[in-house]
Amino acid sequence: MTALAERGSAPSTPEPADPHPSRPGWVRPALGGLLIATAVLYLWGLSASGWANAFYSAAAQAGGESWKAWFFGSSDAANAITVDKTPAALWVMGLSVRLFGLSSWSILVPQALMGVGSVWALFATVRRVSGPAAGLLAGAVLALTPVAALMFRFNNPDALLVLLLVLGAYCVTRALEKASPKWLALAGVAVGFGFLAKMLQAFLVLPAFAIAYLVAAPAPLGKRLLHLLGALGAVVVSAGWYLAVVELWPADSRPFIGGSQSNSILELTLGYNGVGRITGDEVGSLGGAQSSGSWARLFGSEMAGGIAWLLPAAAIATGALAWLTWRAPRTDRTRAATILWGGWLVVTGGVFSFMSGIIHPYYTVALAPAVAALVGTGAVRLWRARTHPIASGLLSSGVVLTALTAYLLLTRESTWLPWLKYVVLLLGLAAAVLVLVSDRLPRAGARGVAVLALIASLLGSGAYTVATAATPHSGAIPSAGPSSGGFGGFGGQGGPPGGGQRGGMRGGVGSLLTTTTPSAEMTALLQADAENYTWVAATVGSNPAASYQLASGFPVMALGGFNGTDPSPTLAQFQQYVADGRIHYFIGEPTEINSTGGSDAAEEIAEWVAANFTATTVGGTTVYLLSS
Repeated sequence: MTALAERGSAPSTPEPADPHPSRPGWVRPALGGLLIATAVLYLWGLSASGWANAFYSAAAQAGGESWKAWFFGSSDAANAITVDKTPAALWVMGLSVRLFGLSSWSILVPQALMGVGSVWALFATVRRVSGPAAGLLAGAVLALTPVAALMFRFNNPDALLVLLLVLGAYCVTRALEKASPKWLALAGVAVGFGFLAKMLQAFLVLPAFAIAYLVAAPAPLGKRLLHLLGALGAVVVSAGWYLAVVELWPADSRPFIGGSQSNSILELTLGYNGVGRITGDEVGSLGGAQSSGSWARLFGSEMAGGIAWLLPAAAIATGALAWLTWRAPRTDRTRAATILWGGWLVVTGGVFSFMSGIIHPYYTVALAPAVAALVGTGAVRLWRARTHPIASGLLSSGVVLTALTAYLLLTRESTWLPWLKYVVLLLGLAAAVLVLVSDRLPRAGARGVAVLALIASLLGSGAYTVATAATPHSGAIPSAGPSSGGFGGFGGQGGPPGGGQRGGMRGGVGSLLTTTTPSAEMTALLQADAENYTWVAATVGSNPAASYQLASGFPVMALGGFNGTDPSPTLAQFQQYVADGRIHYFIGEPTEINSTGGSDAAEEIAEWVAANFTATTVGGTTVYLLSS
């Protein structure tokens, strides 16, 4: 080793010969403890968030009542319009509602269980290459990432997306062991179903998966290429079957495709939820294009608290693992894992950093598995090689950079545990120094240094994660942290009776991204004679409609979809619904919607109602009776 140190070359890092390494006796109890702790963290006090994102809760309610609404992801059981995503996450929630009834728990518990499953799957993936210690560390880092705690306690599609992508990484890892086309195809299936959860975002991991297999699979190049073509076919089939069914289904017998301007799921896939997110050209968006960013966006005020804690450590780990495996054979599994997770981090992080369209802080949960895997693998491999000065230096740098990052992030929270940042910084500096001399300490002393380094590295993010889990979150755009229940004025407190913000909504763009709990008077009005109507009410925007639908238990038509800018229904269609006596009330007042293009049909409907029907006020809410 002295000679190696003098030459500055990487230490030898032999791989396990057995792809199914035996587990030491401590692994099962440690894994069980990790999964139980994760379950407690993600499940405890879960119902405090009420309906969380009422937009998706209302769609889950609809899916629990109508199989057509369940299949298409409709916002209401009468199937006026869908949500603006493919509905795989709603399939899970809808089935839970059918099994256990409509409640905050039946909607949110599946997300928490997906979080526990993601931690387990990440452990299993990392363990196969780097051993159980690295797998446990990776799982712990994922569980203690604030944005992960946020989204695994929330009902956006991101929880299912992350679980499926981690399962895809597991399948790629298995495929790399013996160049298995079966496991590689299963990876394609996992990513394809990830598309059905959150559309094209799922495909951001594909370059990393493909390059890792192309570089490291133990098979001739021709076979590797054929296997990749087969896996691509699996992606296309598992993602494309749903697009084909919806496109071929007669438009007059299914709901309008929310988020599109032409009632087309292909337009939704490639436009509003596709290329538009990259270029900023999102027709119908309320916010318009955002300025293109840089890598610093991940450390900005909105995203940093959720994901930035261990990003510097992950970057160091990526470089360290590349150094450790520089002279390894082509099929080296550690280098393949580095390509897989490092590519995942670089491609997904790069898109999030530079995209010009709509992006929200919680999107960064898709980075959490890659960060966790790199940190877990890199820390364990560097610790084992710490007699080499470069290895100990990289490990020490990772600890001190993590502590400094945590200090800077905690400085932004001036009133929340103001002492914590100093503790984290001092522990980190002490641990970083001790790591440099840890190879000269007795075994017990070295273990103590390892424990101190782990505490220093995870204390800040862990405390922030617990605070995130202890804070109720609701509305359309949640953010991680001890005091962020939503994003600015957009995060309403919608929830089941007995919780959340009360009072009426006056309609208009100010309330399009807000959900509330309607007054008792308003709820009673909607429930009266509700069985005699297809929709008990109509209002502009899916979030306001969700509030009334969840409170009343009956379908409410969301005019214009999520942003109020979809051409569904047209004024003529709405007038026909009213003439046929299918809609009881209209809720809200005419207000201009300042969007980036999109349809004006919802505005035209609101103006027509105001001009032809008499307004009354019920519980502070403007209501028009449409049916005598």
